[in-house]
Amino acid sequence: MTAAATAVDERLAPTSLVRRLLGRPELGAVVGAVAVFVFFSIAAPTFLQASSLSTILYSASTIGIMAVPVALLMIGGEFDLSAGVMVTTSALVSSMFSYQMTANVWVGVGVSLLVTLAIGFFNGFMLTRTKLPSFIITLGTFLMLTGLNLGFTKLISGTVSTKSIADMEGFPSARALFASKWEIGSVTLQITVLWWLALVAVATWILLRTRAGNWIFAVGGGADAARAVGVPVVKTRIGLYMGVALCAWISGQHILFSFDVVQSGEGVGNEFLYIIAAVIGGCLMTGGYGSAIGSAVGAFIFGMTSNGIVYAQWNPDWFKFFLGAMLLLATLLNAWVRKRAEASK
Repeated sequence: MTAAATAVDERLAPTSLVRRLLGRPELGAVVGAVAVFVFFSIAAPTFLQASSLSTILYSASTIGIMAVPVALLMIGGEFDLSAGVMVTTSALVSSMFSYQMTANVWVGVGVSLLVTLAIGFFNGFMLTRTKLPSFIITLGTFLMLTGLNLGFTKLISGTVSTKSIADMEGFPSARALFASKWEIGSVTLQITVLWWLALVAVATWILLRTRAGNWIFAVGGGADAARAVGVPVVKTRIGLYMGVALCAWISGQHILFSFDVVQSGEGVGNEFLYIIAAVIGGCLMTGGYGSAIGSAVGAFIFGMTSNGIVYAQWNPDWFKFFLGAMLLLATLLNAWVRKRAEASK
């Protein structure tokens, strides 16, 4: 028997635990999350209190709900700079349609879903038809939505905020779905945490257990090569943008039914927080690499940092400095982890 015949196919060879861990895109984020947790546990004694954990989880979930689809979009090699204002748009449409039509708020919620998905479809369709970079397409959408949010709100309401819809039919049930909370001992659990965890689970299943997940990685790795092997590149990209729109709708409804009214200027700049959470979680800016779990860890790091600075009684003006430093360190660490993973193969 020849040596070639007895050689074991490397694809079938057992893989060590260390090698498997090095191959995980969220490894760097987990290490960073542990470091941030230990640091603020020492720097801020109130950081470990149950009430503090409630606040951290809520902050993380509001970013994490959007970081999940943004991470999938980045794995597919694209960006969406309109994600932040799209959240506000979805809330404004729900509120103003319900108020002006004096309809059940669920009618406004349904109309908002259709409008928000249409915006996501528009982004994906324009990207695939014009071949322009996603940066340009979504920057244009960002500017248009920013103007529409302010213009329509002032035209219809006469101010920069919507009218109260708290006394309308369907508001209590909508609030229960999008903005309820539970007291578990001394911990307050917001429903956004459940939405966040559910979205992470669904996105992870899509990426690792479905053909659509393979298509996302393939498109991010190289659209031309993916198209050559039969991957529906156009449908995949449009689907990813509509996924961002769906989560923007969820976030928008949470804002509306938490605070009853919506400020038309909200959401500007939040798109960068979603991208930062995804990058800290292991997504590469070049596409083709990352995970939904990593985006959740990145959002949790954001929640710990934003609140840890307050608990430590530091000047909050330094927050963006720490956020920028984390972004750079996470990007360098992710690149190092990926090189080690490739070298160990």
